[in-house]
Amino acid sequence: MSPDTALPPAGTVQGAATLPLFVPVAALFAAMVSVTTGASIAKTLFPVTGAEGTTALRLTTAAILLTLLLRPWRLRLTRGSWRPLLAYGGAMAGMNFLFYLSLQTIPVGIAIAVEFTGPLGLALLSSRRKADFLWIGLAVAGLALLLPLEPAAAQLDPHGIACALGAGVFWALYILAAKKVGGAHGTQATAAGTLIAACLVLPVGIAHTGAATLFQPAILVSAVMVGALSSALPYTLEMFALRRLPAQTFGTLTSAEPAVGALMALLLLGEALSPLHWLAIATIMVASIGATLSARRQTPPVLPE
Repeated sequence: MSPDTALPPAGTVQGAATLPLFVPVAALFAAMVSVTTGASIAKTLFPVTGAEGTTALRLTTAAILLTLLLRPWRLRLTRGSWRPLLAYGGAMAGMNFLFYLSLQTIPVGIAIAVEFTGPLGLALLSSRRKADFLWIGLAVAGLALLLPLEPAAAQLDPHGIACALGAGVFWALYILAAKKVGGAHGTQATAAGTLIAACLVLPVGIAHTGAATLFQPAILVSAVMVGALSSALPYTLEMFALRRLPAQTFGTLTSAEPAVGALMALLLLGEALSPLHWLAIATIMVASIGATLSARRQTPPVLPE
């Protein structure tokens, strides 16, 4: 772990040290429920807007919602603080863009599982306790159980897999950048970063889909829902959690997202799960609980409100 990603020393900051651990953990799980619901809605737009246009709509609507909610123009930016904020927005853009590109050719569950190589790799690299490797190992085992083992799995589109892997790399970069800008600017950094990401992706979406198609009223209604569920709400909740959890704990806890996605599909779409998939969910949840208990023995980061 580089010096830039090291946890800051504890200090006397109002509010941060008094929150119980379950509050940021609950916020993180709420973010996962929101983002997996939004992903299902977003994929229904692909026949009209494509992955490029859908990503542009997702980030643009989220940027508008977050700007109205968090008022990022109140940020006090200096020449030195622009660079991490740009890195945060760029990582957010790359993560979303490549993930949606992967969804065009591979299943949602596979894309999420492959994407998790990023945060899990970050969790492994940032670990300092032997027990953390046990929880990471359990999370990896659970994710492996979520992957289809039948021969058809070998026929997965290589381009889609590559895009999901790339999204995982950007996800790891997003975690590191968010940790830094969250400490400096709080949740207002979420709005500023989303604005940067939207500015990067919107021209691509317009060029691919066309403004006339992209901004149809019916499409915009769905886009607002996708932006709120997939970006605005989860990014705000994640930023809240990132400022209060160690990086390795955050990376391990988020490994529950494929399981959360499977549960949301069961509740919303009636998709039945096999015993193997239920075992995967149980394994990942044990890893998440273990990581949470391990976090109690670590000094949480105390960052400015």
